[in-house]
Amino acid sequence: TMAEGPVHVKFKDSKGGRIARVIIDNQRRLNCVNSTILVQLVEAFGEVGKDADVRAAVLTGAGEKAFIGGADLNELGAATPDTARLFITRLHQACEAVRTCPVPVIRRINGFCLGGGLEVAACCDMRAASDTARFGMPEVHMGIPSVIEAALLPGLIGWGRTREMLLTGVLYSASEAAHIGFLQKIAPPGGLDAAIEPWIEGILHATPLAVRAQKALINR
Repeated sequence: TMAEGPVHVKFKDSKGGRIARVIIDNQRRLNCVNSTILVQLVEAFGEVGKDADVRAAVLTGAGEKAFIGGADLNELGAATPDTARLFITRLHQACEAVRTCPVPVIRRINGFCLGGGLEVAACCDMRAASDTARFGMPEVHMGIPSVIEAALLPGLIGWGRTREMLLTGVLYSASEAAHIGFLQKIAPPGGLDAAIEPWIEGILHATPLAVRAQKALINR
């Protein structure tokens, strides 16, 4: 189990198989992602991917306020073109590690899911959120455009909604995010684990290698 630093990986064995839980813990800053977190996310999903017994992964944020509140503006605010390029590269690598994880990744969204956090969520296979969560791509309000993983959004919510989200920076409620197709499930804050349980049960009842092959085919 990875426990050092802000990203933790916990494995839970049941009779059906092993489930990995990846937790981002930067609660003082609404779980905003900095370079340390992005590098550790890559390491965490590398660890999950190497374990042949893992059947699924659940990605979540610590606490109840945020899944990922976006990029850490303290880091971005001091950015030069070179450090900004490095940060965007690290965000892309973290997104890619989630997207290419060999087992299904369930996004358990327990609060704000903004900017880079929404991009990470778009890389997951299934998304469930608390009904108090908020979603958006507010980068244009910060003076920067959204790049790279925003390209996944049209496949999820269509071009019209994607342009609306990226060009206005407006925030969406959980019910709105479900309505446009970004979320598959919403639940009260205390009911998130119960909401995702049927997904986990379905994956555990399936043939392990078939699920891994199916995810690889979907990605391809």
